[in-house]
Amino acid sequence: MKFVKEEDEERDDYILQKDAKTKFGATFIIITLIILIIAVAISGIFFEWY
Repeated sequence: MKFVKEEDEERDDYILQKDAKTKFGATFIIITLIILIIAVAISGIFFEWY
């Protein structure tokens, strides 16, 4: 099984495809996780948890 499939490959056994939707989705998830981590850190400082 291949992890990433190129756009022009003819395969059915892959997890992610290298296209615009996958790149947008991965970027969106990474940015969301970074924002959540920053929000948790700021709230921890604000409520004096650390």
